[in-house]
Amino acid sequence: MKQRFILLTMLIITLIISTACDDESATDSDQVYTLQAGHSLTTDHPYHLGFVELAEQVEERTDGQVIIEIFPNNEIGAERELTEGLSLGTVDLAMASTAPVVNIVPELEVLDAPFLFEDREAAVEVLNGEIGDELFEAFEDQGIIGLSWAENGFRQITNSTHPIEKPEDLEGVNIRVQENEIHLAAFNELGAQPSPMAWDEAITGLQQGVVDAQENPIIIADTNSLYDSNQHYMTLTNHVYSVAVYMMSQQTYEELPEDLRDIVLEEGEKIGEYQRDLMIDMEEEALENVKQDGMEVIEEVDTESFQEIVSPVYELIEHQDLLQRILDSQ
Repeated sequence: MKQRFILLTMLIITLIISTACDDESATDSDQVYTLQAGHSLTTDHPYHLGFVELAEQVEERTDGQVIIEIFPNNEIGAERELTEGLSLGTVDLAMASTAPVVNIVPELEVLDAPFLFEDREAAVEVLNGEIGDELFEAFEDQGIIGLSWAENGFRQITNSTHPIEKPEDLEGVNIRVQENEIHLAAFNELGAQPSPMAWDEAITGLQQGVVDAQENPIIIADTNSLYDSNQHYMTLTNHVYSVAVYMMSQQTYEELPEDLRDIVLEEGEKIGEYQRDLMIDMEEEALENVKQDGMEVIEEVDTESFQEIVSPVYELIEHQDLLQRILDSQ
């Protein structure tokens, strides 16, 4: 009798545990995970359009279990703040140019060296190869997963006062730059007066005449209508290939069920190439748009003269071995 009672008790316990597990599984399969993704640019920029594509693919592949909400225009933080949030686990996903990320991942400083890459193809080959993989490992040390390399195009100079055709034309020009030591040093070498500031502050500064100039890819001048912010001249210096990166918080990754996080990771690895292709297509259109707006574009530029003057900033780069490997790979 006692043995039957024990067997019956064990059976009841087994049924209770089984039911609880079934309920938990059902709950997990029905749970929706909402991830917040931030970036600093407008909704018509490839940064944003890349996130839109990522969100659509992830939602479809997870049957709606993972939803990505996108916040453009620094709505949940500027690029440096977003990157710090990824490291702390307070931001799920972010897209940023690498210049502000240097504060979190110092190895990225090499990518800010002026005239580092011969062309876009050389840059993509380096980033999608062994060197790019090593840089992503440095992200992991900060609690960040590098999903894929992307870009913001080659950086150009715009200003409100006069055509810039040679380095001497930058003498005394107050120019907004990113919060990055290499960029600051380069424009100091050129005789300009660089002012580091976040992009939302820069727009106001240009409009109010606090700064005369800025340096950014062509598409930024177009999507932000910089002609209306007193930027009447553009010089195609191509002085920096603006590397960008899609990132995910390691903490967010670990909080997702394994099957769902694998999908986010897989789609994130694809999105950089998608964004880059968008950038190439939109860049040509952007150049025509700024010309039609009335901006004078100086296309014939002796870039070697600029390159020669800024070359001393290479000595400021701490990771000299990595810098040399990139130079030797081209």
